[in-house]
Amino acid sequence: MAGARPQQASFTRNNDPAMTGQTRAVIEGMVDGLNDHRIADIGEFFSDDFRWMGNAGCGFKEGLREFQQAWQKPFQAAFSEKVCIDEARLFDGEWAAAFGRQEAVHSGEFMGIAATGRKVVIRYMDFWKVVDGRIVDNWVMVDFPDVMRQLGQDVFNGHGWEHRTSNPKRDFRPDQLPWRS
Repeated sequence: MAGARPQQASFTRNNDPAMTGQTRAVIEGMVDGLNDHRIADIGEFFSDDFRWMGNAGCGFKEGLREFQQAWQKPFQAAFSEKVCIDEARLFDGEWAAAFGRQEAVHSGEFMGIAATGRKVVIRYMDFWKVVDGRIVDNWVMVDFPDVMRQLGQDVFNGHGWEHRTSNPKRDFRPDQLPWRS
C-alpha cells in the first residue's frame, strides 16, 4: 500500500488485560442466559445503553430495550428449541469474540417466510466489549442468507460464489470439520 496507512485497531488500543477474567464471566453467563431464553432479566449482562450492531437483515439496536423488542423477541418467535453453541471463544481484557451456531426449529415467520417446522443451523460471529461488568457493545454477523437457503430461498438468485469452489454443493458446518490441535 503506497502512502500513509490507515490507523489500525483503535478500539483496542487501551485494552486492559487485567479485565480478562471479568469479561469471560460476563460472556459465559450471558450465553447461558440466552440458552435459557431469558429476555426480561437479560440486562444482568448488558448495560442499559449498549449497542448491538448487526449485519444487513439484523440491523442496529440502540439500548437494551430495543435489543429485547427488536431482536430477542422476534428471533425467539421465529425459532424455537434454540440452542446456542459457541465453537470458539477468545478473551483479551475488555474484549471477547466467538463464532458458532444456533440449532433451532423454524416455528414462526422469518424474513417473510412462514413457519416450515424445519430444523436449521444459524451460524454467527460475535465481538463484545465489556465495561464495568456489562456488555456495552456487540458487533454481530449472522448468516441469514444461509438460513434462508435452508428454508428454500436463494437470496443470491444463483449468483453466489459457491460455484467458484472445488465443492460447490458442500454446506460449511464448522462443527463437522476435523479440528487441528
